[in-house]
Formats: sequence, structure tokens, C-alpha cells
Amino acid sequence: MAHLIRHKITNKITNTVHTVSHKSQAKVSGVFARLGFQAATDEEGLGFAECDDLDYDYRQGMQMDVMQREDSGHTEDGGEDGDIDGDSHYQRDGTGPRGTLKSSGSLEEVKPKITSWEAGWNVTNAIQGMFVLGLPYAILHGGYLGLFLIIFAAVVCCYTGKILIACLYEENEDGIKVRVRDSYVDIANACCAPRFPTLGGHVVNVAQLIELVMTCILYVVVSGNLMYNSFPGFPVSQKAWSVVATAALLPCAFLKNLKAVSKFSLLCTLAHFVINILVIAYCLSRAREWAWEKVKFYIDVKKFPISIGIIVFSYTSQIFLPSLEGNMQRPSEFHCMMDWTHIAACVLKGLFALVAYLTWADATKEVITDNLPYSIRAVVNLFLVAKALLSYPLPFFAAVEVLEKSLFQDGGRALFPDCYGPNGQLKTWGLGLRVALVVFTLLMAVFVPHFALLMGLTGSLTGAGLAFLLPSLFHLKLQWRNLLWHHVFFDVAIFFVGGICAISGLIHSIEGLIEAFKYDLPD
Repeated sequence: MAHLIRHKITNKITNTVHTVSHKSQAKVSGVFARLGFQAATDEEGLGFAECDDLDYDYRQGMQMDVMQREDSGHTEDGGEDGDIDGDSHYQRDGTGPRGTLKSSGSLEEVKPKITSWEAGWNVTNAIQGMFVLGLPYAILHGGYLGLFLIIFAAVVCCYTGKILIACLYEENEDGIKVRVRDSYVDIANACCAPRFPTLGGHVVNVAQLIELVMTCILYVVVSGNLMYNSFPGFPVSQKAWSVVATAALLPCAFLKNLKAVSKFSLLCTLAHFVINILVIAYCLSRAREWAWEKVKFYIDVKKFPISIGIIVFSYTSQIFLPSLEGNMQRPSEFHCMMDWTHIAACVLKGLFALVAYLTWADATKEVITDNLPYSIRAVVNLFLVAKALLSYPLPFFAAVEVLEKSLFQDGGRALFPDCYGPNGQLKTWGLGLRVALVVFTLLMAVFVPHFALLMGLTGSLTGAGLAFLLPSLFHLKLQWRNLLWHHVFFDVAIFFVGGICAISGLIHSIEGLIEAFKYDLPD
């Protein structure tokens, strides 16, 4: 009995101390919010409070249970009510077994998580895709500096990917990092809160949408380019081949999920690696003719900024990293996964770009497979066209989701009525909008059929923003109180360097497109 009385008094004192602590913490948070460096929003603070209360109740419940056992002199087999084995693995950091509690009190089935190898495979798919075909063209205008940028972009994109994930977490009162945000949009909204709680999310959504749609356009452009150069004797122009490719892509408008498409992802990626190996093997067979003297430190001041955009765009994967990290079995392995994927990408891209440029030197074309002999080119290009067409649904479906959630399904705040019926079926006008998006990518590919210039424009416009500027800015804003001086230096340096590269690349890409139209340059 004395134990229980002493315990109740201790509880009263502890609760009073916690209340005073929470009030003082709220005042300090208000001060930091006025300074612009407060990370957690009101919703996140509520999440912390619920997490702390749950942990506190759990600890007190465990202590009461032990005291009751001592007072009742329980036996070694224990009673049904006293069995606590099921709760002994409780973890606040998410490392223990978890379940989501429904309103009825039952546990939802936990969705299957992916391993770090599977996560690395997804990142590799993003940064080792079709767009490495434009890297030799970047070496053409940048020489050794272009190779350096391939390495530099890998290091910076790996770092910004890590700090972007760091922005998903906040430390609770016990110093334990807790995931309080789920997406890039959540991070952006937290940075703009409390004055503009949704502005950041809108900016990120627009940037994501532009990058996804431009990726779809590039797939159509590269399909038309590859088909045109595979069959030069056919009386069919590149624009006509783009129309044929788009006709094959119209069924994408009927997609409800990517389950059917995902079955081909692994096969497409393996085929792409095989194609890269074939190109490198052909280049190695001509090693005696390599033009080492053509690789210089001289850069084309007018076209090199376009190369920067091409290189940056080939590394962008930040859009889906928050979702990827949240679905990993061991999120603690995320940093290691980012390291080995970007090291591998850096080595493979550098070798591919250098070997291809040494083989063709000043004759290097925007899409490197166009330099291959006709007998090899036709086979390789057909595989690449198949890969491009099968890769198109992924960014297309992601772009459709962004549009639908922001314009048609925003919890009653959407600008337009829901495009889905009560039974979940897509309405006719919703299907028409999807078809219109496919047609829009075709029109852009027909009127702007310049692969390298479009790739450089996209990399400078949204790639640099999503991969360089925004992660460093968000990291400074949300994690300011926890940053060391060298972290601040890196973030500020990346922000300014990324901004300069983005602006110069954007200007020169637009100038290149204007020049291409003005003088009717070949595609």
C-alpha cells in the first residue's frame, strides 16, 4: 500500500513538471517561429505530444503492473492479465513491430516493406535510365570539366537526397528522431508555415509536374529520333515517327495502377544495361582510333551550361526519395544505399560518356546511338524505343496523380469536381483530360524535337531546383538548430552554385532552342 501511495505522489509531481516543461517549450517555439527557424508545425507538435503521452502511459502502466505483481505475490507462470510479452518490443523509433490501430481497436495489416537492395534498384532505375544517352554530348561541349561535373553532380545529388530525408524527421524531448512528415510537399509546407502553410507544397507540385511532363515529352522525342535514324531510307520524318509512338501510348490514359507496367520494369532496365554494354563494347573495339587529343579543358561557353542541365537531369531522383525511405524495412540503411547507388552511377556514367566521346569525338550526336553503324544501330535503337515506350507510363501516371490530387481531389478544396464517380470509376471527362495530356506531350515533341536542348532545359528549370536549391534551403530552415558550421557552409554553397547553374543553363537552353528554330537546325 505504501508503494502505491508513494507512486501516486510521484505521478502528481511528474505531471506538473511535464506541464510546465511543455508550456515553456511552446514559448521558446514561438520565439523561434518569429525568427523563421521553427521546424514543427502545430500538427507536428500535436503528433509529438501524442507520442510522448503514449510512451508515458506505457511506462507508468508497466510500473503499476510490476508493483501489483509484487503486492499480490504472483506466481512464476503469471496470469493472463499480467502477461506483457506482447508489449516488450515497444519502440518509439519505429524499429520494433508496429501496426496501425483502426477505430475499432484492431490492427491493420502492415504493408510489406522493401529491402535496401530493392530501394537501391529503384534509385538506380531513376539515375541510370535512358538519359545517359545524352552524356557524351555533354563531354563534347565540356571536355574534362564535363567529366568533373558528372562526379560533382553525383556527390551533390547524393548529399541533397540525404538532407531531404533528414527534413522528414524532428527530435522529440528525449532526443529521439521521429518521422513527422511523409513527402516532399509536406517538407515544403512546413517551411512556409505558419504564414503560408500550403504555398511550398504548391511550388513543389508545380516543379514535379513540369519535370514529369517534360520526362514524358523526352520519351516521345527520343522514340521518334531513334526510329528515324534506324530506318533512314523510309519516307517518314522524325515527327511522323513521334506520332506513331504516341499512338502506341494512348492506352496509358486508361491506367488505374502501374501493376501491369511494373512487370516490365526489370526487363527494360536489364535490356538498357545490355545496350550500354554493347555500345561500350563497340567503342572498345575502336580503341586504337580514340581521339584523346580532342578531350581538353576548353569549354564551349555558350553550350556548356546546357551540358550542366543534361548532367543534373540524369541524376534527379529526389521526387520519390521520401516515399522510398518510408517504405524501407531498415530506414537506417538509407544513407548507405544512396552512397553505393550514386558511386556506381558516377563510375558507369563517366566511363560511358568518355568512351563514347573518344570514339566519335566532334561527330558525337545528341543521342549517342545515332553514331553507331547502321547494322548495329537498328537493333539497339529498336530495344531503346521499346524501353522508352514502356518507361513512359511511369512519369505519366505520376503526373496524372499530381494533377488529380491537387485539382480534383483536394479534400473538398479542389478547384474542380472529382473526376471519379461514387463507385471509383473514372468519369468520361476525366478520361478525356488524360488523353489530352498524352496529346500534349506529342505536340511538344513534334514542335520541339531537340532531345539534348529539352533535356538541358528541364534539368536547369526543375532538376536543379528539386535536386539542389530546395533541399539545401529546406535543410537550413528546418534543421537550423541542429546544424554544424560545415553543414551550413555546404548548404549555402550548393544553393548558390545550383542557382547560378540553373539560371545560366535555362538562359542558354532557351537561346539554343530559339537558334534551332531560327536557322532550322537538324533535330
